[in-house]
Amino acid sequence: MGNTVEQISVETPLIMAEKACQALMQTFRAEELPPVNAFHYHQGVFLYGMYRVYQATGKKEYFDYIKAYYDSLIDEFGNVCFARDELDSTMAGILLFPLYEETKDPKYMIAAKRLRSALDTLNRTSENGFWHKEKYPYQMWLDGLFMGGPFMLLYSQHFHEEELIQTVLLQEKLMRKHMLDEHTRLLYHAWDEKKAQPWANKETGCSPEFWGRSVGWYGTALIDLLEILGDRSRGQEQLITSLKDFIPAIAKFQDDQTGLWYQIVDKGEQGDNWLESSCSALFLYFIAKGIQHGYVDHSYRAVVDKAYKGLLEHMVDENESKLILSGICIGTSAGVYDYYVNRPTSENDLHGMGAFILGSMAYYDLLKAE
Repeated sequence: MGNTVEQISVETPLIMAEKACQALMQTFRAEELPPVNAFHYHQGVFLYGMYRVYQATGKKEYFDYIKAYYDSLIDEFGNVCFARDELDSTMAGILLFPLYEETKDPKYMIAAKRLRSALDTLNRTSENGFWHKEKYPYQMWLDGLFMGGPFMLLYSQHFHEEELIQTVLLQEKLMRKHMLDEHTRLLYHAWDEKKAQPWANKETGCSPEFWGRSVGWYGTALIDLLEILGDRSRGQEQLITSLKDFIPAIAKFQDDQTGLWYQIVDKGEQGDNWLESSCSALFLYFIAKGIQHGYVDHSYRAVVDKAYKGLLEHMVDENESKLILSGICIGTSAGVYDYYVNRPTSENDLHGMGAFILGSMAYYDLLKAE
């Protein structure tokens, strides 16, 4: 990429986040965001980042773009078509709540109820952990905590369904129980209760690697869940413990030269492993927020400073009118080492752009607070 970053001002991450939003707005009408006509987390994570930009700038073009996407998929009666057998669809539901708050259009809350009702039909493990998708029986994936958790907590706030909070806390507890590696303190990408998958460890049921973006979703979920719960005591102390344990574990594997992280987080020394932008941005996001909320101390400022500089220098190509983010792993299932390192990368993929915008905004908030 070759951007030489001498000085990052307080405004730099906000400017970059806006450029990332504009890059996709200029490429796609809201209704055409890929995969087209899908109510899905790809669009959800990008628009979630855009919503953070809207909150910071008040620029109505961002809100209107977000609303246009949802209005293309939700009719006036609140009907919305989505994949009902997976947590991934649920993630896009988090923006239904701010849409309702700003417009007072009941269709958004009706759509939220439809998403909520689908959760009751998801299959579960023997301990009540959500299967990630119906086609992945008895499997919990780290991604699932972010895909389902924030929506469930926001829903519980709006509709006073307290038991949803305990459902979310249980999911995190089960992930920690089954997927945490005692040595690195990282969590494996997936766990198969039946230990039947080709990738599953015959004793633990875990997939064998720490895949960057899934580890990023988990940390992002922890901080978002804590922010939504705020000071209401609902048993979330364990989330705080998990986050305080997790941030040092992630920081330990930051690449010294670039400030970024690898596709397989703990194996940077392997020649075929590579630096990945979306996980690096997600790690930046929850570490920056962890510092801001006082969950970790200011010694971690060096980690986020280096991470943001690294993203701009090695993954971002931008000029006055455009921004291109590279090094984004495309959508990925669970697997073994060779599977992950052989995944293709893309530019301006919604996974990566959403993560970059979220990371930029968390870093902006941290700089602004000082």
